[in-house]
Amino acid sequence: MQNEVEARLGRPVASLRTHTARGTIVNSAFQIGLSGLAALQRLVVAAFLTRSEVGIWGLVLAIVVTLAFLKDLGIGDKYIQQSEPDQATAFQKAFTLELFSSLAFFLLVALILPVFAVIYGHTEIILPGIAVTAAVPIMAFESAAWIPYRRLQYARQRFLTAIDPVVTFAVTVGLAAAGAGYWCFVGGILAGSLSGGLVCTLSCPYPLRLRFDRETVRAYARFSGPLVGAGLSTLLIVQGSTIAATHVVGLAGVGAIVLATGIATFAERVDGIVSQTVYPAVCAVVNRRQLLAEIFVKTNRVALMWAMPFGAGLALFSDDLVHFVLGERWRPAAGLIAAFGLTCAIGQVGFNWPIFQRALNETRPLLVGSLASVAVFLVVWLPLIIAFGLTGFAAGFAATTAFQLVLRGYYLRRLFRGFRILRQLARAVAPTIPAAALVLGVRVVAPAGHDLPRTLAILIAYVAAAVAFTVLFERSLVKELVGYLRGRTAVSPVPAMVTPPGRPAGA
Repeated sequence: MQNEVEARLGRPVASLRTHTARGTIVNSAFQIGLSGLAALQRLVVAAFLTRSEVGIWGLVLAIVVTLAFLKDLGIGDKYIQQSEPDQATAFQKAFTLELFSSLAFFLLVALILPVFAVIYGHTEIILPGIAVTAAVPIMAFESAAWIPYRRLQYARQRFLTAIDPVVTFAVTVGLAAAGAGYWCFVGGILAGSLSGGLVCTLSCPYPLRLRFDRETVRAYARFSGPLVGAGLSTLLIVQGSTIAATHVVGLAGVGAIVLATGIATFAERVDGIVSQTVYPAVCAVVNRRQLLAEIFVKTNRVALMWAMPFGAGLALFSDDLVHFVLGERWRPAAGLIAAFGLTCAIGQVGFNWPIFQRALNETRPLLVGSLASVAVFLVVWLPLIIAFGLTGFAAGFAATTAFQLVLRGYYLRRLFRGFRILRQLARAVAPTIPAAALVLGVRVVAPAGHDLPRTLAILIAYVAAAVAFTVLFERSLVKELVGYLRGRTAVSPVPAMVTPPGRPAGA
């Protein structure tokens, strides 16, 4: 089995478990830093832009990002999963598909954007929308980062993928401070994609050639078909909720939703980083279900160790965040930040199930989950937005997340017998409860207004308590992670809550 893994990676690996674990820890920390940079960008830029300007950009993002779900063909994931003997040819065929799909996406947005502008009633979104979408074909040249990613060469991958976001941050903040308004986002994204594409192209070990192969297209289509359907479902949900919110709460209300979502979904972005870091390793051991179960449980536990305290912290300190950082003009977003923070944190339970479905080449469950979410949106979320505005938006988002957890639990039980999503949720929430109780207790016993030193002291106490109780509740996993960083390979057993198919739970 080890020879098969080494043949796949193109180099010897002493221990796939240790290499992947160390890479996941270091790579995740690095990528979390980049996500933190993006979150910082939102906070800094918000200080220079008005709520209406952020609202305009929110409409552009709502259109471009949701249409991008149609482009999520899983080409990169399929390239990672494949095991062709000629990897140079395999990459060239994948790059060709990525470039053509990116160009088609740009043309699609250019044609559809004016229609959305009429629907939203804001024609000023057309030019920035088309301009920022021009970055997508440029980003196709960043596909060269797939190569070290597939080989588990984390340091090289970190370097290549860091160019784009770092340049984007610097240019966006600079333009915002210079008074460019929402055009600062456009300039930053274009500068970042150009820089990232250039560096990746120059570092690519294979020559960039266009290579079209019908059999490859069919193989990718079988993998990507359900993903396209899932993308259409997501497009309907995001666009439907945004259009409804625009007409119910106005442009300023959309701006509040965009800001709250951007901050609260930081947990989702970081957890996505963990998933993508381990995906090549999952593909390499896809036939070893016991190891798959171990990877699933431990990556989810690692993510929840910080995602749950982060979400609860947003709920506890959202009012202070608005008062001390964002400014009082963002007061309507305080409740949304709190609600979205808790919802996103709870939604991280079992968050990494899609990478296992993709690695197993079984993407249909992802389509089923998306179609079910559309039904929940039409029956629950949309009526709540119309009836209750921003409050309804938050409630509908929570209802959709809860339904997804139920569906996710069903498919995870099929994949790993014995898995119980409520038990996983309880385990994730447990370390956060005493830390949150500490904050609430202090505020009840010694209530006070907005005082920065006192708020910082309470925040530090919350973080310290969350860390301490997390180490207490997850000491075996923490010990294992520290061992990997020190070069040790002691492994804690897979919890009894997950049993691979073929073995009875508790056996």
